[in-house]
Amino acid sequence: PSRILPPLLLLLLALGPAAPCSPQPNATRFVCTEPTLSTFPTGLPPTTLAVSVEFTALAVLLPTALAGLPQLQELHLSSNRLATLPETLLHPVPTLRVLDLTDNLLADLPTGIFTGTGHLQHLVLRGNRLRALQPAWFRHLPQLQWLDLAANALEEVPPEVFHPLHSLRSLDLSHNRLTSLAPGALAGLRALERLDLEGNQLGTLPPTAFAPAPALRLLFLQDNELQELPAGIFVPLRHLRVLDLSHNRLRALELPPRSPGPALDLDISGNPWACECPLLALLRRAAPQLTATRDTLCASPAHRRGQEVAAVSRAGDTGC
Repeated sequence: PSRILPPLLLLLLALGPAAPCSPQPNATRFVCTEPTLSTFPTGLPPTTLAVSVEFTALAVLLPTALAGLPQLQELHLSSNRLATLPETLLHPVPTLRVLDLTDNLLADLPTGIFTGTGHLQHLVLRGNRLRALQPAWFRHLPQLQWLDLAANALEEVPPEVFHPLHSLRSLDLSHNRLTSLAPGALAGLRALERLDLEGNQLGTLPPTAFAPAPALRLLFLQDNELQELPAGIFVPLRHLRVLDLSHNRLRALELPPRSPGPALDLDISGNPWACECPLLALLRRAAPQLTATRDTLCASPAHRRGQEVAAVSRAGDTGC
């Protein structure tokens, strides 16, 4: 009797070791983070709604990789080794809502990659090697709300490249190689609420840079090389609630019009401020909520060098 194996163990022995990341019948979600995986899993049930194949050795996707998944809504392919994508990859999944390609090796995308994905809402291309934006990518994405292009090698934003994205709420262009923003770069983004340009090499901005995006609530411009802001650049932004201008080379400040509701959350630390009447009077009038005040210091005039801007602005003896 001691030699009789339990029926379940016998069954397991007969089946042999389970293959890594084997699909389960009738499942709606498939997850695989097997580091040695080099080919996209096959045999996923047609009931699949979400696929996550991440942190693997996957370097190639066949054009038919997603065939037979007509209900797929989410595709997560982050942290793989994908350098190219087939142009027809997404054609079998017209109901796709979320596509995450974070941290791959993509230097370009096929022109028509998103032609059949009109329901896409979230597109994440962060941490790739994209050097240029193609207008054709964005022509068929009327429902896109979230676009993340951070940490690529983009050197410019072509005028009107995002024009078809009427539903876009959040655009992340941080940590690229942008040296300027063309007039019209944000054309069409009437619904945009969050724009992140942190960590580029922006030296100048056109006076009308943000006019096409009047719904902006959060604007991040920190860690650039801005030396001055055009007069009135933030005037169209009547809904702005957070503005980060820290760690640039600014001596003078521009702010959006003061509006009802909470004070503007403003970070202007790490700039060489000229603590003279234009700056001090503007801060008193706009009354923003300054953050990082200890690092927000006067660089001139000489008798105020090293003093906190907030303290000088509050003082009643500035002569302004």
